[in-house]
Amino acid sequence: MLPTLSLLAAWLASSTTPASAASSLAGTFADGGNTLVSAMMMFLGNDEKVYILDKVEGNAAQINGHPAWASIYDIASRKATAMDVTTNAFCSSGMHLPNGSFVTFGGNGAIGPGGNIGSLRNNAGSGAWDDTYMDVDGTKSIRILNPCSSATINADQTVLNGNASCGWYDDPNVLSMQSQRWYSTAEALADGSIVIIGGFVNGGYINRNYPNTDPAFEGGAANPTYEFFPSRGQEQQMNFMVATSGLNAYPHSFLMPSGKMLVQANFSTVLWDYDQNQETPLPDMPGKVIRVYPASGATAMLPLTPANNYTPTVIFCGGSDMPDYAWGNYSWPFIDTWDYPASKDCQRITPEQADGTFNTDVAYEQDDDMIEGRTMGQFIILPTGKLMVFNGGVNGTAGYSTQTLVTTSYSEMPFGMSLASGPVGTPALYDPDAPKGSRWTNEGFDTSNIPRLYHSSALLLPDASVLIAGSNPNVDVNTSTVFPTTYQAEIFYPPYFAASTRPSPSGMPTTLSYGGAAFDITVPASSYSGAANDAADNTTVALVRPGWTTHGMNMGQRYLQLNNTYTVNSDGSITLHVAQVPPNPNLFTPGPALLFVTVNGIPSNGTSVLVGSGSVGAQPTAAQAVLPASVRLDSASGTASGSSTSSGSGSGSGTTEGGSHTGAIIGGIVAGVAAVGVLGAIIGICVARRRRAARAATSAPAYAMSSAAAPTSVPMGPGMSGKYGGLRTSDSSAFVPLQGNVSTASLGGPYRDEDPYATPRPSSVGSGAPLYQQQHQQHQGQGYDSYYESRR
Repeated sequence: MLPTLSLLAAWLASSTTPASAASSLAGTFADGGNTLVSAMMMFLGNDEKVYILDKVEGNAAQINGHPAWASIYDIASRKATAMDVTTNAFCSSGMHLPNGSFVTFGGNGAIGPGGNIGSLRNNAGSGAWDDTYMDVDGTKSIRILNPCSSATINADQTVLNGNASCGWYDDPNVLSMQSQRWYSTAEALADGSIVIIGGFVNGGYINRNYPNTDPAFEGGAANPTYEFFPSRGQEQQMNFMVATSGLNAYPHSFLMPSGKMLVQANFSTVLWDYDQNQETPLPDMPGKVIRVYPASGATAMLPLTPANNYTPTVIFCGGSDMPDYAWGNYSWPFIDTWDYPASKDCQRITPEQADGTFNTDVAYEQDDDMIEGRTMGQFIILPTGKLMVFNGGVNGTAGYSTQTLVTTSYSEMPFGMSLASGPVGTPALYDPDAPKGSRWTNEGFDTSNIPRLYHSSALLLPDASVLIAGSNPNVDVNTSTVFPTTYQAEIFYPPYFAASTRPSPSGMPTTLSYGGAAFDITVPASSYSGAANDAADNTTVALVRPGWTTHGMNMGQRYLQLNNTYTVNSDGSITLHVAQVPPNPNLFTPGPALLFVTVNGIPSNGTSVLVGSGSVGAQPTAAQAVLPASVRLDSASGTASGSSTSSGSGSGSGTTEGGSHTGAIIGGIVAGVAAVGVLGAIIGICVARRRRAARAATSAPAYAMSSAAAPTSVPMGPGMSGKYGGLRTSDSSAFVPLQGNVSTASLGGPYRDEDPYATPRPSSVGSGAPLYQQQHQQHQGQGYDSYYESRR
């Protein structure tokens, strides 16, 4: 095996050859602009705007006298504007609300430069406030945002101010959780409320001490409880979070048709009844592959379609099978993770049928391996019902640190603070309906030269391209290290961007109900070529919720195909008779989504829709309307020039902005608690939004499908020198810049490393055993504290 730094040099020197012809966007990356803050968290607010959150750090972008850690990204111009957020949203969770607003939960204490604890500490010893960065403790915070249109924002930029009508409502004195949560998970429920699961109290690499003598609370550092938003009272302990102690940050959760929830963490899986707090054990993850942070495997619920009877199947891919000892403790891992290959294993599981019936023979099903192992890979569900995985590395884990138990000096860390190596710049496409053995491909896809490792993100956009941003395995801004703080965004164009024609349907609704009367959508003849009957047979109407993305997860991401029949008309147009959402809100919870019409594998632009009543509470349901039989016409055909799958970009369709009433929700929650002044501000928010809701709907422009070249690599200047010290504690790490020249070469494709754990290799602690076993033997019987004290 080549020395690690030699491999790094070889990888940095490699070049990327475009896989696609210049005349086609399909499979290529384009410049996505500068996000101003590193995109640790993102969500699609509406068909014009993406909202971005970062941890508190020293970003050059300023707002109200301090570094910005939030921005609003305009999709059309690919430009970002800084936004103000009061509290530290570092590693929070988030979700949509039924009215189209979004909410985030928890985060870290206040910090200052270098990730150090804020200048004013609270009773727990973490930061309450910092004089330099001017941030407030975010560990219990609830932040709400109502997305606004470009027209509203352009008319008055002050609406983006903190606690203004289009800004972040972030006041922990008014809205806060029952307990502190960092790395928690949020999952939307059938009534539009949200359950918030687990988390750290202050944080660290993994959620345990070593030895793990207090798996429930870890001496006050872990939070094994759950609570609800809007609040249902005091938080309750969740036994699963105790049983999975250590490896249960950002547990994976998926609401099932019965209303119960699949929850996966460590290598365990349960079906959880959150109303009764009862758990039904499900099989363990085969091979004990860890999928949650910091292994950070890619996971998603596969598309729910009439063909599979809306049966929920969840897929898990990648992560790490590092042995238990290797994961270490709150401070750092106990091995050099960047040498340990990520898993390429994929597994499916189907706990229930569409009617909520429990599968008594439920088991994990081996799926095709990914093309390469990935940690921090992220699934994005496309409008076609296929999935793509982006970002990540072939070795190591998420997280950052100044050392490991083996490499005890930051000056010897080969990748700066990063605990991963070998960025995977080539996305891969997964077809869940293809025969086994042929579900993965990356043929025809370019390779990005921007590493996307810890704190990177990806998100489906309304034109069915994918926004890719972030990457920052650093405790504070560092643009000179091996894997730097990254502000450059990219747009990736999936294979359907080879089409010269995009469907442009009319009659797209802006609201959908659970059951009830069907509706019609018209696909004009100009939207396709060839026989109309064939096009009609190959047309789908699907809801896609892009989700709230962070740490390789898209919380709330889901795809649901609506049932439809059709009538082929003599002019070649196709009338789609479309059913409403199935009358079970557990299948697709109330709130915002995109509605796509896909013809011959080519999607339209998405139309923003609101599913359900628009408020928290039991959702009205009705029986599904009986759809008319399909009517074919052999003589009809499309009028688009050439094949609908030929090269080129396509046209767009109009969407409308719906009203949203965040103020009303906040008012209901804080009634009787907030001061008169706060209530006055909230009423102002509500009134402003009602005025917007009363406006006539306007058509939004289609998004330009630019053929701009992929951005150049992030500069890799020489590292900075400094005193080496600091450690990953349960509060935060001291930032120490990297010493020495870390290369100014361009970043190319991923390198492949040998597996140092599969065969013996020379070691200072002996030979003949796998390295992690040698490290375990060296320090066996020593807890972290005793080992650390012995090295001071």
